[in-house]
Amino acid sequence: MKDHPKGPKVPVAKHDDYWSLARQPLPCLLFLLPLLATYEIGAGVLAVQDSARNGADYWLRSGLHLAGFKHPWLLPVVVVGMLVAWQIAGGYRWKASPGTLIGMLAESALFGGCLVLLGQLQDAVFHAHAGQLAEGPHQAIPLAQAGSLPLVITYLGAGVYEETLFRLCLIPATFVVLRLLLVPRGAAMLLSVLATSVLFSLAHYAGPSADQFTWFSFVFRASAGLFFAILFVVRGFGVTVGSHAAYDVIVGVLIPAFVASHGAV
Repeated sequence: MKDHPKGPKVPVAKHDDYWSLARQPLPCLLFLLPLLATYEIGAGVLAVQDSARNGADYWLRSGLHLAGFKHPWLLPVVVVGMLVAWQIAGGYRWKASPGTLIGMLAESALFGGCLVLLGQLQDAVFHAHAGQLAEGPHQAIPLAQAGSLPLVITYLGAGVYEETLFRLCLIPATFVVLRLLLVPRGAAMLLSVLATSVLFSLAHYAGPSADQFTWFSFVFRASAGLFFAILFVVRGFGVTVGSHAAYDVIVGVLIPAFVASHGAV
């Protein structure tokens, strides 16, 4: 009995596995829409002032205002438009499953928790080697107080607009400029990640909502910028934004609530 020749194996399409889909613009857009809508609607209902918005939001809106575009909903429309344009230009299939979005949520929670641990590690290093009293990792961003819903809303916006500015826009732009200057590809990517991470940290000390400079917060934010930049390169825009928002909610809402409830006992 002759064996029938086996046909060629059909490999699983590269863009159909979770790790690829989670990096594509359509799943990123669907994943980010609830965050973006919650921030914009919440900021509008609560009449959040410019001084209460995070720096990236303020600067992006200021840039649009200088260009003559002052509609309050223009910035989120621009962000959505960028992702839609990326989806079309990349020729990606218009396919996104609930499983992909759930996986992105799980990754975001995981990486947000990892950044909290990174902050705790830095705090221990500062105590052991810097010879100074370092703030705890939960003090790298303003803490939410009872009833401070606008601050909670701000955390959601920080995840979207800071990542849009520093990762989605500045990393590719810096990379392109360095490549035009004939910097090798690997070195250009490394320099883009490092430069935008430092800039991300410095940005927290400028603008209407600037924080007071401390070495602990500067080093931590530069480390966080590096963390988010690597995450952006490896896991894509959506998971990076989700991780940023998850970190802010953990240290700005959950930890203070936990401390307050146990302190009241």
